Amino acid sequence: MAKKRNEDVRETEVKSDGMRAINKFRVSDAVIMAIIILLCLTCVLPFLHLGAKSLSSDSFVLAKQVYLWPKGWSFNAYTAVFQDGRMVRALFFTVYVTLLFTILGMLVCTCAAYPLSRRRLKGRSFLTFLLMFPMYFSAGLIPTFLLFRDLNIYDTIWVLILPLIYSPYNMLIMKTYLQSNIPASLEESAFLDGASNLQILGKIVLPLSKPIIATLSLFYAVGRWNAFSDNLYFTKRDDLKMLQYMLYQLVQSAGDKQSAGLEGVTVTATAETLSAAMIMFATIPILCVYPFAQRYFVTGVMIGAVKE
Repeated sequence: MAKKRNEDVRETEVKSDGMRAINKFRVSDAVIMAIIILLCLTCVLPFLHLGAKSLSSDSFVLAKQVYLWPKGWSFNAYTAVFQDGRMVRALFFTVYVTLLFTILGMLVCTCAAYPLSRRRLKGRSFLTFLLMFPMYFSAGLIPTFLLFRDLNIYDTIWVLILPLIYSPYNMLIMKTYLQSNIPASLEESAFLDGASNLQILGKIVLPLSKPIIATLSLFYAVGRWNAFSDNLYFTKRDDLKMLQYMLYQLVQSAGDKQSAGLEGVTVTATAETLSAAMIMFATIPILCVYPFAQRYFVTGVMIGAVKE
């Protein structure tokens, strides 16, 4: 009875403390909430504005009368985008490169972070320094171009994948996670049972690291999807053009009327409407990934923020 009474008292105290914390709404809390809302609006409103323009009639767009809701609904811009053979090819090619890049990037990141997170690795401090050094320095554009040419990956699909699959920042995040969440005693017991390093990594470490794997995979995928500078500098072939690079060319070549460089398509939309549709066409696919990775993404981002 005494034990139950103590538990009831403790539960009542917790509830009262929680209610007291909720009731203490200060001016600083309102300011923080207002700032967060404004930051969210700076991301959401431009997206809604572009979506409204892409679905509006050209006359309303040219008259600058479209803000957050379409006027004179029209799907001419999206029809032109989907009818263009280059844009569809670029979409599938971008998805393929992004998937391959993410898989190889996570493989390299895991193989680098796991050994460096274990204390039994001799010289791990020096190796960590060597792997983190590229995070602060870069050779520059011209030496990079000469290197890619000498390695025979210039103007190939591998120039879009191999140079960026290792990320010192992602490796550091994963290394910190493994050090904080994978106890050494767990590995020692596995060693006593006769498990090898690869078996420990595949059957123990990786299943316990789903949050950080999902988070870094999302980082890799979004980074590759949005990048176009390497596609601009290190490729010339049309079949290697990714979606973001095509969007960049479209925006650069957009005139006052029509064209915008679509292949074999009679464009009835203005360049401004077509550009908005292209931006939506390039953005929506990667946004569809977030709902599936959100649960792990939030957990991964909060790593280290709360200590038990």
